[in-house]
Amino acid sequence: MCGLELPVDSNLIVGLDRADDAGVYKVTDDIAIIQTLDFFTPIVDDPYGFGQIAAANALSDVYAMGGVPKTAMNIVSFPIKQMDISILRQVLKGGLDKMKEAGVVLVGGHSVEDPEMKYGLSVTGFIHPDRILEKKNLKAGDHLILTKPLGTGIINTAIKGGLASDSIIESVTRLMATLNKDAAEIMLNYPVHACTDITGFGLLGHIAEMVVDSGFGIGIRADALPIIPEALEYAGMGLVPAGTFKNREFREEMVEFSSSVDRLVQDVMFDPQTSGGLLICVDRQSADDMLDKLKRKGMAAAVIGEVLPGSSEKIVVY
Repeated sequence: MCGLELPVDSNLIVGLDRADDAGVYKVTDDIAIIQTLDFFTPIVDDPYGFGQIAAANALSDVYAMGGVPKTAMNIVSFPIKQMDISILRQVLKGGLDKMKEAGVVLVGGHSVEDPEMKYGLSVTGFIHPDRILEKKNLKAGDHLILTKPLGTGIINTAIKGGLASDSIIESVTRLMATLNKDAAEIMLNYPVHACTDITGFGLLGHIAEMVVDSGFGIGIRADALPIIPEALEYAGMGLVPAGTFKNREFREEMVEFSSSVDRLVQDVMFDPQTSGGLLICVDRQSADDMLDKLKRKGMAAAVIGEVLPGSSEKIVVY
């Protein structure tokens, strides 16, 4: 971290020395706490919807580690001289309602006056120290299941440009506000070896984090990807966020695309997601049964690829 010497503690299980979704600290032989925080500027115009999305996004990292979120603290920046306080009230209500849905209690927070509104949560969860799901614990032959469709970054760009219909705004807001709670509860009943949630680095960026130093590669079937149909339409119109190109530039050397993979689909795979789904690495014999359980809960989940043997540490998209 910028060449700084980090504090050391023997009870720190997951820290800044390796990139993962959250930090994990051992409290007792049976209990560890998961800690994470996330906040951002509004991505939809509806304050209540924004609050829900920001809360769901912050809670997601705990689910990705295999834990259960328990407490949260608000993080708020608000331009009190430019915006009516009722807007902030709706944002906070959206976050509170999502916390209640998750079974999380709000224990505090902090607010500052700022020219640009921002909202999110600092979250603490619980997990058994022996049951932590890290990104890099891949096993050859495991299947990868994605629990939410891709394309929210592109859709949000269309929303900002005033080109998205009311129906797509409503549906993508609902998608981003959906907790990964059900998916996390289902995966705990299966031999899952690794997990992450798909957010700002895009699908391929987060897969790259799983692959680096793992000794494995990953193969992705482009035709199996769940994609919001309008995302391809808007991408074809050039409504691709700047983060997509940054994600591609950062990781493109690790990715080998088959000539059959359309450029628009490639853009979707690098598209920065907000409150995206879980990417679950599960034993191949259990993948179909898990997928069935996820779909029964209403998720647009899909098996999108598998872990490849060997030490290429490449992502092959075909």
